[in-house]
Amino acid sequence: MSWFPWLFTLWSPSALSLLLLSAMDRHTGLEVVQAIVCSRWGAPIKKSLSQDGDVIIGGLFNLYYKRSAVEHGFTKLPHYEPCTGLDLESLKNAYTMTFAVEEINRNSTLLPGVKLGYRILDSCGSSYWAQQVALSLVGGDAHSCNLTPSTPRSAAYGQPGETAAGQPVPLLIGSASSTSTIVLSRVLGPLSVPLISYMASCPCLSDRLNFPNVFRTIPSDIYQAQAMARMAIRFSWTWIGAVIENNDYGHLAIQAFQEETRGKGVCFEFIETVLKETIVSDASRVALTIQASTARVILVFCWYTEIKEVFLELAKINVTDRQFLASEAWSTSDDLLQDLDISKVASGVVGVAIRSSTIPGFENYLRSLHPMRRPDDTFLREFWEKEFGCSLGVTQSHAASLFPAKGSSQKASLPLCSGTESLEGVKNPFTDISQLRVAYNVYLAVYAAAHALHSLLSCPDRESSSENNSSTWSSPKHIKPKELLQHLNKLNFTTPQGDMFYFQGADIPAKYDLVNWQETPEGSLKLVLIGRVDGFDLHLNESAIQWRTGSNQVPVSVCTESCPPGTRKANRKGEPLCCFDCIQCAEGEISNQTDSLHCEHCPSEFWSNAKQTACIPRQLDFLSFNETLGIALTTAAVSGAAVTTAVFVMFLCYRQTPVVRANNSELSFLLLLSLNSAWCWSLDEVVWSRPTERKCLPLYIYTDYHLCDMAVPEPPCASTPEKNTKKHLMAR
Repeated sequence: MSWFPWLFTLWSPSALSLLLLSAMDRHTGLEVVQAIVCSRWGAPIKKSLSQDGDVIIGGLFNLYYKRSAVEHGFTKLPHYEPCTGLDLESLKNAYTMTFAVEEINRNSTLLPGVKLGYRILDSCGSSYWAQQVALSLVGGDAHSCNLTPSTPRSAAYGQPGETAAGQPVPLLIGSASSTSTIVLSRVLGPLSVPLISYMASCPCLSDRLNFPNVFRTIPSDIYQAQAMARMAIRFSWTWIGAVIENNDYGHLAIQAFQEETRGKGVCFEFIETVLKETIVSDASRVALTIQASTARVILVFCWYTEIKEVFLELAKINVTDRQFLASEAWSTSDDLLQDLDISKVASGVVGVAIRSSTIPGFENYLRSLHPMRRPDDTFLREFWEKEFGCSLGVTQSHAASLFPAKGSSQKASLPLCSGTESLEGVKNPFTDISQLRVAYNVYLAVYAAAHALHSLLSCPDRESSSENNSSTWSSPKHIKPKELLQHLNKLNFTTPQGDMFYFQGADIPAKYDLVNWQETPEGSLKLVLIGRVDGFDLHLNESAIQWRTGSNQVPVSVCTESCPPGTRKANRKGEPLCCFDCIQCAEGEISNQTDSLHCEHCPSEFWSNAKQTACIPRQLDFLSFNETLGIALTTAAVSGAAVTTAVFVMFLCYRQTPVVRANNSELSFLLLLSLNSAWCWSLDEVVWSRPTERKCLPLYIYTDYHLCDMAVPEPPCASTPEKNTKKHLMAR
C-alpha cells in the first residue's frame, strides 16, 4: 500500500510493529503467534485533555497555530518543534467536545450503562502532527507492550487498568483541515477507523471509494463555492482575483468556483497561493499583487491566520479599496473582527459561513471552568495564565503539587494567581457563544459517534445472546471500528435541538449563513447576517449589505465596461475574454443590445440611425421653391412646358398644311405630348416639396411615418418636427 513507505519514515521498526500488531489484534482479530516485546519510539505526547470511560473517543484540534520553520535536507528525519500560540476558537471547540460527552453521560436513554470518555490532542494544523497524534490515539500511547496470543489487551500495554491516555480509541473526531483528513484517511483506512471531521470540507472527501472511513458535519466546499460564484454572477463581478491555500482545500474550492462560472463571463486576473509555513513571504507577495491589480473583488479560500497576514501587509501599503469574498474558514473569525489594524482593509467583507446554532447550557459550562477543578488540564492552565496575567505555579499549598512550577523566566515574573479569578465576566472569543458554528459541528460529531456506539452496543435480548454465544452485540471493551463504521453509514437520529441528522454518504445536507463585516463606532468590525444558503438556493438581502465603499452601492469589478448598443465586442489578443474593446458599428449596421458580439446589416431599403441602434427607412430629398436651384428648375420647367404647349397648339391649328403634314403630324403630336409630360413631371417634383396644411394618417407598416390626406396622391410625411420641409418620403 502507498502509505507503508511513509510510515517507515516516521516510525522505527519497533514502533511500527507496536502499531500494526496492536491494530491487527484489535481491528482484524488476527492472533500474534510469537511474543513480541517492543517499546515506544520517541517521547510520548504530554499535553492532552482526557477523561476515562468505558469507551474512549479521540479528538484532534488545532489548539496551537504558530509553527516553526522546518528544514528538509532529505539526509535525516526533519525535526519538528512543538507549536505555540494558543488558539481560543479551537480551544472552545475542544471544550465543546468535552461538554457533549458529559451531556451524553448524563443522558439515561443514550448509551445507558456505558460511560463515554475522551482524549483530545493538538494537531497543530499540520499533517505531520495530525498523523502522529492519530496513530498515538488509535494504537494506544503506552510506553511499552508485551504481545502474546494469550495476553489480554489491557495487560499487553503494561498496566492492567488502562486510562484514557493509554487506551486505544475506535473513532476519531477530526481533523480540522481537509489535507490532514485525507492523510489520516489513507493511513487509518486499512484499519477501518472512522473519522468524523468538523471542518474538512474538501469535495474530494465525498468519494466513498477512496475515503470510505470519512464522515463530516460540515458541507462540501462544492456548495459554498457555488454560492460565492452565484454572488459574483448576481453582482456582475466579471474580473476578480483569488487568494487560496496551497493545498487541496484551496485548489479544489477554486476549481469548483470556476466550473460554476464557466460560460458566465467571469475571469480571474490572478490566482495567488499561500502556505502557513512560508506565510511571511507569501503575504508580502500577495499584497503587492493585489495592489498592482485592476480587479476590485478578491476571492479568498484560506485559513484566517494566513489572510490576517495578508491584511496586515495590505494595511502597510494602504490598499483599502478592495472588496473581499470570504470562505467559511475565516468569514466569522473573531480574531480578525476585533483587530483594529486590519479594519480599514477588511471592512465590507461578504462571506459564506457555517450555519450557526445554539447549545443550551454551554455558556455556563465554559464560564464555570477553573484550573482548580481540572488540575491535569494543561490547555486550560495556559489559557488561564495568559488571560489573567498570573501564574498558577505556587498559588496555594493545595495547588502546589497540582501545578508544578515552570522554569521559564516569563512565568517566574508573573504574579501568583489569587484563586478568585473567574471567567464569569470575561469577554473574548473563548467565552463568546453568540454564534456557534464550528463548535456546533463538533457537538454534532460527538452525538453522531454516541448514536453509532449506542446502535452498536444495543442488544434486544442480551441474556439469550450471551447464552447462545451470539455476536449480534458488542462489549464496550471489544468494539471493532469496522462494525462502528457500518453503524455510522446507517445513522439517523434527532439532535437535542430537534433537527434530523443523517449522513448522505460522507456528507450532510448543505446549509450556510451569508454574513457581512460592518464597521462599529469603536472602529472594530461586527458580523451581520445578510442571508442563507440551502443546498443550491441562495437567499440574500441586498439592502442589508454594507459594501467596502461604506454604502449600499454595489462595487464594480470588470476588466472592460460593457459595450453599449451601437457597438460590438472585440476580444483583445492574448487576454481573457473579459477584456475586450468596443468597436462602433459600420454605416448601415446596428446593434441594439449591450455587449453585442456582432453588428447586424440593415435591409436594402433601410439605413442605420445616428446612434446605430435601429434601422430606419431611407429618406428622399426634394427640391423647394425657396432654393435657388428649385427656382431655376421651376422656371425652366414652366418655360419648357409653355413653349412645348405653344408649339403643340400651333401644330394643331395648322395640321392640314403641307409643312405639318410633311413632318409626320401624328409623330410630332406624340413627341410634343411626351416632351410636355416631362416638363410637367419636373414641375411636379418641386410642387410636392411645397409645405401644405394636411391631415396625416398612420402608416401601418412604419409607425414613425404617416400617409398624408391630400387631394393629390398621398405620400408619407415625416412626423418629427425637426426634419426639414424639403425632406419627405414618397410612397409611390
